[in-house]
Amino acid sequence: MLRFGFGDSEGALETGSVHSGARFGYMQEEEVVDLAKCGHQGATEFLISRFRPLVENKARAYFVMGADREDVIQEGMIGLYKAIRDFRSDRLNRFRPFAELCVTRQIITAVKTATRQKHVPLNGYVSLNRPCHAETADSTLMDVLPSVAGGDPVAELLGGRLPKHIDETVTNALSDLERQVLACYLDGLSYREMSSRLDCHPKSIDNALQRVKRKIGTLLKE
Repeated sequence: MLRFGFGDSEGALETGSVHSGARFGYMQEEEVVDLAKCGHQGATEFLISRFRPLVENKARAYFVMGADREDVIQEGMIGLYKAIRDFRSDRLNRFRPFAELCVTRQIITAVKTATRQKHVPLNGYVSLNRPCHAETADSTLMDVLPSVAGGDPVAELLGGRLPKHIDETVTNALSDLERQVLACYLDGLSYREMSSRLDCHPKSIDNALQRVKRKIGTLLKE
């Protein structure tokens, strides 16, 4: 079973993970998201498992030079985590379209950031999803999509700023620096902005972020 959190049985239903998954299957996705936001590990695992095919499908739409497909999938899973974290059932009726938006934006933003920072392996990409027939040869799909550098998808959709937090089950396994870097990354900060905020060399920021991604990637495979 995919695990996006830490710990053994905390938050699991008394009937066990198998029966928990069956129970979640009869619930509305929005109800499961609300449970996950309250720290229910079983609900989070169920959502990660259910939406991973969507993430993999989105990842197939991008060819990233110098990276394997799993790198792109991990970026998409981070987008899914952000969707679970930021979804507000009192503001939006359905979770799935919001999750799809967050996953797509996360992949595109990661590619743009990596291209700007000239980091490998995410140092360039070709979109196979929607070719952009712009007048100039340099124009790409990511150029015509709204930038997310100044805010998160929730703010764009709702026109307001929502409180943000990072799930304790994820941060428990991270060092202080890794937690701070992850928080900045989820807020859409560039490497330069992270370096200024945390008073760290950009290389230290990059190393910490790569460690965070490896840890999350390992958890998703467990």
